[in-house]
Amino acid sequence: MIATDTPLTISVAELAKLCESDSVHLLDVRTPAEFQEVHVPQARNLPLSKLDPKSLDQTQHYLVICRSGNRGQQACDKLRAAGFTATNVDGGTLAWERANYPVTRGRKVMSLERQVRIVAGGLACIGAVLALTVDVWFAGIPAFIGAGLVFAGVSDTCGMGMVLARMPWNQRGACCS
Repeated sequence: MIATDTPLTISVAELAKLCESDSVHLLDVRTPAEFQEVHVPQARNLPLSKLDPKSLDQTQHYLVICRSGNRGQQACDKLRAAGFTATNVDGGTLAWERANYPVTRGRKVMSLERQVRIVAGGLACIGAVLALTVDVWFAGIPAFIGAGLVFAGVSDTCGMGMVLARMPWNQRGACCS
């Protein structure tokens, strides 16, 4: 399928060509709820939080997709560190949909990114109100959230997103196709 000098990323157009064959190994590393909402028909759901390279066939080349490419890159890094060949799909499912390639749709869910914004904003707001009305030490809450957001931006890793991905509402509809 792909030579040993595998690219680190491929476009959705290249993925579409590869999906015409039956031998594509496409892992969607989003949460089960996100996967259920919309996914590439050939994809198999294996959330990043549960990705264990030991459970995969090391002789296969894996293509990895997520929402926009970030979690896919993290999964590829993890797979490559374990000795696998893995290629990230540039732009993820969003780019696949924008290019009008076929998708499988289920029920609508709230994206993990949106959940992070709601929780971070809510905690920052509550901390600020408590600091103004109860005790100034509550200002530590929005400061902690702000520091976490800066760290997430710099490291491209979101601790709150990883925690939210494990929540029960993000596990509903677990589907491995």
